[in-house]
Amino acid sequence: FERNNWINLNGTWSFEIDNQNSGEAKEFYKPEAVFSKEITVPFCPESELSGVCIKDFILGVWYKKSVELLPLDYLGKRVILHFGACDFFTKVYVNGNCVGSHKGGYTPFSFDITKFLSDKLTTITVYARNDTRNSMQSIGKQSFTYNSQECIYTRTTGIWQTVWIEFIPESFIQSVKYYPNADNCSLDIQATVCGKGIIEATAYYNNKTVGVASAEASSGTVSLHLDLSEKHLWNVGEGKLYDLELRFCEDYVKSYFGLRSIRIDGKKFLINNK
Repeated sequence: FERNNWINLNGTWSFEIDNQNSGEAKEFYKPEAVFSKEITVPFCPESELSGVCIKDFILGVWYKKSVELLPLDYLGKRVILHFGACDFFTKVYVNGNCVGSHKGGYTPFSFDITKFLSDKLTTITVYARNDTRNSMQSIGKQSFTYNSQECIYTRTTGIWQTVWIEFIPESFIQSVKYYPNADNCSLDIQATVCGKGIIEATAYYNNKTVGVASAEASSGTVSLHLDLSEKHLWNVGEGKLYDLELRFCEDYVKSYFGLRSIRIDGKKFLINNK
């Protein structure tokens, strides 16, 4: 689900450990706050690649990065700040303003930060609280003891997936779901849009157009059906994929999908009927 107009924020961020969870009281969220360390995002502070490499329990962390966003980038557009994942409870500030929070360490989330931008540098501050010894928090296979053991691994605190900013028009594609049908050689798309207009979908295989569909949409869910002129099945060890382009008003999204069938036959698990 890729747009052309986006900025990758991975790399060096200012960083501070907050095991006392007192950073908000100390106003770490303000743009002028000074942090004592640096970290390489998106690597968690427990990892060596982060440059921090603290294996012990970390209860809270703060990140800060300033980005120069030119008005030409965002005038007439919405500016969305995306996080691939941040463990566990996250609060995000832009230029000292809280733009939202998220609970959970494994799912992506985003915030519309358009109204919080400034004409100069935009400062993004992230606070993440993580307590793997708290029975009310989901931890997966993260170790609740100091050492990792067997399949229980060293903890992952804070940002551990890509962070990026995306510029989108006022009318845009919010989300899509794909339902490939290998038997009928077709693709059904369920899209959610903001705004009113025509949504168009074009499928390609090796740069050749193999399916086109369009439909009228108005701020909600819309369905499209593409009959594919060529069948190329995704298989184990042979991940054949179709490219997909989606257009809605001024919004343009690049994506992809695989064509395969999965079913249970008695005690057999079949992919593409094999």
